[in-house]
Amino acid sequence: MTDTDITAEHRAVFFVSESTGITAETLGHSLLSQFPEIKFHRHYRPFINTVEGTSELIQEFEESKAATGHLPIVFATMPIDEINALLRQAPCHYYELYNAFLEKLGVDLHTDPAHEFGRSHGVTNGSSYDSRIDTINFALSHDDAMNMKNLNKADVILVGVSRSGKTPTSLYLALHFGSLVANYPLTEDDFKRDDFPAELIANKEKLVALTIDPKRLHEVREKRRSGSPYASLAVCQSEVKKAEEFFQRYGLQAMDTTNSSIEELASRIVRERGLDP
Repeated sequence: MTDTDITAEHRAVFFVSESTGITAETLGHSLLSQFPEIKFHRHYRPFINTVEGTSELIQEFEESKAATGHLPIVFATMPIDEINALLRQAPCHYYELYNAFLEKLGVDLHTDPAHEFGRSHGVTNGSSYDSRIDTINFALSHDDAMNMKNLNKADVILVGVSRSGKTPTSLYLALHFGSLVANYPLTEDDFKRDDFPAELIANKEKLVALTIDPKRLHEVREKRRSGSPYASLAVCQSEVKKAEEFFQRYGLQAMDTTNSSIEELASRIVRERGLDP
């Protein structure tokens, strides 16, 4: 859905930040998940750190209200006092996520907060930054079986049928938790061989199985290759069934990605595999 798709049945939500917006987006999504009966149309507005940019954003709020009949919901991380004040007066329901905790935390720590924008995503530890880049590169180079070497170095290896959520979960684990993650898509070649490849079997203690409802898989694949045998419901049903047989053979308890967010999957993997950074 794009910014032009607003209709009266949707409540507009803006994730606003002076920097990347990752914090506002993550916490905002968590809060919105508690209202499953409401449809939310999401807008992402990072790097709002000038008065001019703020004025343009406020104009968007006004247009959103006119289009939907509702004040937009705004989740923000905005330690810049001048911009924060403007947004508080804007036509929206404003939830600033820093100030709810920052001042009290300063009191409890007996020191004043820095109020410096972009600080939460700054490079404050060079070695930590380099390490995180290495984990991302590892995930990219070991995505979809592109590289079957060095799997023994992986913290986890995600395995499942194509489009079951392996790649985004791998990248999330790498970016947010610093985990070394590879992923392997089960294909017709594996099903004809009736087994995992030798490289996976040699690292079976690292395997994390992902499964998905065949109907949902069919919907996802249709968007990618509409009308193809790959996207047909029969193929989706067959592949999921065969994959789950593999998982049972090797004692893998599959995680169902059908209704799980990437964040939920990653958190569960980190918790169950003891990957806390």
